Amino acid sequence: MTAPAAGAGRAGQRVALVSGASRGIGAACARHLFETGWTLSLGMREPMLPEWADSERVRVFPYDAAEAGSERAWVDGTIDAFNRIDAVIASAGIMIAKSVIDIDDTDLDLMFEINVKAPRRLVRASWASLAASRAGRVIILASLSGKRVKSVTAGSYSISKFAAVALSHGIRQAGWDLGIRATAVCPGFVATDMARAITDRADALMTDPDDLARIIGLLLDLPDHASVAEFSINCQLEESY
Repeated sequence: MTAPAAGAGRAGQRVALVSGASRGIGAACARHLFETGWTLSLGMREPMLPEWADSERVRVFPYDAAEAGSERAWVDGTIDAFNRIDAVIASAGIMIAKSVIDIDDTDLDLMFEINVKAPRRLVRASWASLAASRAGRVIILASLSGKRVKSVTAGSYSISKFAAVALSHGIRQAGWDLGIRATAVCPGFVATDMARAITDRADALMTDPDDLARIIGLLLDLPDHASVAEFSINCQLEESY
């Protein structure tokens, strides 16, 4: 299996890998990118073609962020199907709401596995194709919890999301000369099942996943010399965010 020829760049139809694509932010991103012309490779624990999808432009693959090695078959299958990868949107993530004192190593390790190590492995597996694109793009779905620790029970989650932000910066440094740009997208409460489990805020008072998807689409379209390292978005007033 070979990556597309160097210089393929943005000519033709761009291909994006989206993890966590079965629901929430990942699903919203996938639909928005499809509607704006992208070809998609969607990673899901239980693969199912979305009802809005065209099977010619959208393929689904089994992928479990908690299982090291599952990214390899997904990436290889995408290259077989489309012969290129131009973007990776790593949106799979979990939150275990425990303080840094109460959490045990098993739960902390699981958050690191899914929120940090899995996106690193996915980007690494896609690296040759992202470089061959000459306009490779990486979006790491981090969180405002990767910028500040807002509450006691957010503390352990914040540790993993601070690391996710650092991962994005590390990818940006490693890929700059290859035309790869990476952005850590850091939202506050987004109207998804994850947020609903930890807040009683109404959906109307949280960021809409579709709005976040439009922002991610914009970030993917920016040229190399308009690179955004971090993008923070919030549904409520905070001192800095």
